[in-house]
Formats: sequence, structure tokens, C-alpha cells
Amino acid sequence: MRLKSVLLCGIAALAVTTGATSAWAEKITIMVGGIEKQIYLPAKLAESLGYFKDEGLEVELLSEPAGVDAEDELLAGAVQGVVGFYDHCVDLQAKGKFVESIVQFSQAPGEVELVSSKHPEIKSPADFKGKSLGVTGLGSSTNFLTQYLAVKQGVKLGEFTSVPVGAGNTFIAAIQQDTIQAGMTTEPTISRLLMTGETKILIDMRTKDLTKAALGGTYPAASLYMESGWVATHRDTTQKLANAFVKTLKFINAHTADEIAQKMPKEYFAGDRDMYVKALDAGKGMFTPDGVMPDDGPATVLAVLSGFSKNVKGKSIDLAKTYTTEFVKAAK
Repeated sequence: MRLKSVLLCGIAALAVTTGATSAWAEKITIMVGGIEKQIYLPAKLAESLGYFKDEGLEVELLSEPAGVDAEDELLAGAVQGVVGFYDHCVDLQAKGKFVESIVQFSQAPGEVELVSSKHPEIKSPADFKGKSLGVTGLGSSTNFLTQYLAVKQGVKLGEFTSVPVGAGNTFIAAIQQDTIQAGMTTEPTISRLLMTGETKILIDMRTKDLTKAALGGTYPAASLYMESGWVATHRDTTQKLANAFVKTLKFINAHTADEIAQKMPKEYFAGDRDMYVKALDAGKGMFTPDGVMPDDGPATVLAVLSGFSKNVKGKSIDLAKTYTTEFVKAAK
């Protein structure tokens, strides 16, 4: 009996030492604002590469069609983190809620304003007046950017309609049915519509340089953001997440689009792997190499939001509390 007890204890100790029992893994739930979008690729890639498990984490990735929906889940306490746009951290502080970007995935939105080929009269955002414009969701980052581009060109917020159409098939259907005359979306939806000739590019924000031309500076976008209070009380877990995502960003930086695509689910290709790889090859430069927030990024985001949002305009925003580089700089 004593020998049996010793053996059982030995087996248990071995299991803990080798990480063989998932019962010891820390469980984290992260909501992604459209997990199949290339702009949020690091979330699924980190899982596919096993980097969460390497850190002793059991991460469940959920998906909502729009970043604003993911934000709501975080504020409700249903998830511990969100993979979404950094601009929500600025917008929420204006509302008295403190969330911060822990890992900055990208330095450009990776978004394009597409115009339906049925509407050649739309030659710039100045022509948005009286139009219905597609966004992923009301209050989403695509809505923020659309509103800014319109106001910048002299079109008032009440002079056009933002229509929440998501991405992928729902966005494409809205273009085909003329529910929207233009809209902002990401890859692979962009390439799918350009390939059929149903849309043309009006404004391209898929690279850092194109983004600077459109928005006046670097626009940090996709990120892992979390509530500041949660981060303060879960520093070890936050560091492990940062470790996994920084390692993922380094993988992206060191591998070809085709090699990255090999690690992604086939259903993300929307039926055309070559198109997916081509789009990723052209756009993967949007990702930061190390998860660090670009120095000039937060100020650009604040300027953009202040340009149209009554919620942000005139508010005192402490940008230092909207992101941290502590965890990514300490990443293994």
C-alpha cells in the first residue's frame, strides 16, 4: 500500500514537472473582433503555434463580428482580454473606463475604404454626403475611421449613414445589393471584392506609409487590450500572454506569407488560398516586430478621434494610461 502511494505521488510530480496535466494551466478567454480577419491573425497564429500552452496558459479564443462587440464583452467581465483596435482604449478613457494595450500588434489599420463600382460619382470622402457607408459595427473602429475621413473632407456626421454590415459575406452582400455604396473592410474581404471588379479602392490604409497619407501619422491598430485593474492584479498572467504574442510577432516577421498561411485554418482563406497568401504578403508589414507601441502612434489616434467625436473632443486624455510597453519589453 505504501509502495503504491509512493508511485502515485511520483507520477503526479512527474505530470506537474512536464506540464502533462492541463488542469494546471491558467484559463483565459479572449474575444477577437473578427477572428478570421488578417489584421487579427496573431491571435489564431499564437494558438496554432502552441505558444499559449508553452506559457502554461489555456486560452479560449472567441469571435465577434465587430470590435465594439468585443469591447462590450470585456466591460461586462465575460472575457479577460480583447484583440481589437487600440483606439478603443482612448475612446473608453473619455468615458471614464480604463483599458490599456498590452501588446501592440500593428502600426497601421489594415483597412481599405472600398467604393461600389456602381457608384463612380464617389471620388473622395467629400462625396459621402447622402450615402450609406458600410462599417463592421456602430461604435467600431471602422466607424471611427469612416467618420473621421468624412468630417475631414467637410461632410457632417448627420449627412451620411453608417450601416453595420460586418465583414466577409455580409459586407459583400451589402455591396452587391446596393445596401451600401461604399464601406470599410479588411483582408481577405478586400481582395475578394477587388477580384470580381465589384469595388474599387478609395482610401488604402494597409501599410504604414499609406496610413500616414490618409490619417496624418502612424495609426496603431490591432492589439491585445485589457482592463487596467485586471492587469494590475494579474501581472504574471499578463506577462505570459505578452510572451506568447511577442513570440508570434517575431514568427510573422521571420516567415513568408505562405509559411504563415500553413499554420492557419483553411476556412480563413475564403476558398482561395493563393488570394489569401498574396494579400498577407502585401500587408504583413503592418505588424510590429516586437509588440511595442510606436512612439508617435497614440497622439495620432487621439487627433483622429478628436476630429469628429463629441465624446473625445475637448476631453483631457492621459495617453500614458492607454497602453503599456512594460510587458512586451520584458517578454522572453
